[in-house]
Parts: sequence; C-alpha cells; structure tokens
Amino acid sequence: MRKQVLQILAMLFVACPTIALAQAPKDGVYITDEDIKAVLKHSADTHRTIPDNTLRVIDMDKYQLGVAVVNRGAMGSAAPANANAAAGGNAAPATACGEQRPGATGPNGIFHDDTAESYVVISGAGTLITGGTIVNGKRSGPTDEVTTVLNGPSCGGTMVGYTSRQIKVGDVIIIPEHVPHGFSAIPDHITYLSIRPDLKKVLKHGYVNPALK
Repeated sequence: MRKQVLQILAMLFVACPTIALAQAPKDGVYITDEDIKAVLKHSADTHRTIPDNTLRVIDMDKYQLGVAVVNRGAMGSAAPANANAAAGGNAAPATACGEQRPGATGPNGIFHDDTAESYVVISGAGTLITGGTIVNGKRSGPTDEVTTVLNGPSCGGTMVGYTSRQIKVGDVIIIPEHVPHGFSAIPDHITYLSIRPDLKKVLKHGYVNPALK
C-alpha cells in the first residue's frame, strides 16, 4: 500500500511539475537584528517612498505569516488625507471604498481585509489612531505592493471617529482585520515591527526582501 501511495505521488509530480506541496517550517525561523537593520538601510539607500518593508512571508502550511519593519518619519498633527497614498497605491484609477462623505477631512488611515497586525515599537514614539470609519476611501489595486506583499487587499482614506493613543518603545498593539488605523502625529520618528497572519494566503508566497537575498 505504501509503495502504491509513493508511486501516485511520483506520478503527480511528473504530471504537474510546477505544483509544490505547502510545508510548515521544521525548525524555528530566525530574523536577526542585523536583518532588520539591513532592510531599513536598503530602504533609505534606495529612497523608498513607502515606509513599510516586508522582511519575509513565511509559509506555515495552513497559513502564511508576514514579518515587516515600518519606519515612519516626523509628521505634524492631523495631516490631510491622501487615500491613494494611504493604501500604498499608485496613480492609477482606484475603486472607491468606505463611506462616502464629501468634504470630510482628517488624518490618513487604512484597513486590511484579510490580515491582522501586531505592532512592537522598537524606536521612537507617535500618536496612533485606531477604530472609527474610513471615508472617501480608495481600494488598493491588485498589483499594488500593499496588496501583493504588505497587507493584502486594503482600503485607505480619511479616518473619522477614531481613538488616539500615545505609543512608545516597548508597546505592543494588536490591530484586527477591518479596523482602520494610522498616525495623526509623530514628533521625530517611529519604527516598529509588524507581524501579519495571512490565513487566506493572499500575500506573495515565499517573499524575501531584496536586502536579505
């Protein structure tokens, strides 16, 4: 019986050579402090405009796990919203999302359809805003980096009705799917790790940041 099963598997691999069986890691997955610093340096050296940098997307068999480092520079309070920038999109026409409220103003925010986030602040401080509603939003495009590598399909726009909290080094924040979030003020900078369970496997399988290849 075992021989027959092995023969069937062998035939499947011959017939479908591009199919790979998902397999969870057999050991711990290590991302070092040096890895994080290398990605941040690469981002600065290449003048990257998106502050969010995925280090790796790890196949955990039944789901994936994205690990990112985000470095945001100084910003004043209540910066005007730019929905396309909030969604990490490009200049291409985007689909509307969230509530439509002409003339609404407020800071940028975003929510993600399929990925929650856990923040661990490692440097700096800022005013994090969460909850409330995204209004006059724009959907991230199917080929935008936020969709394919960072967070999966997302909606970015103006945040209203949110809660503000000061966050600092050592703080841990959990942001569920569909919860709007952003920053309303950053005095100098804030850098944090973001761990992103990807239960639907919407992120690019096996992604590794170019700085780590």
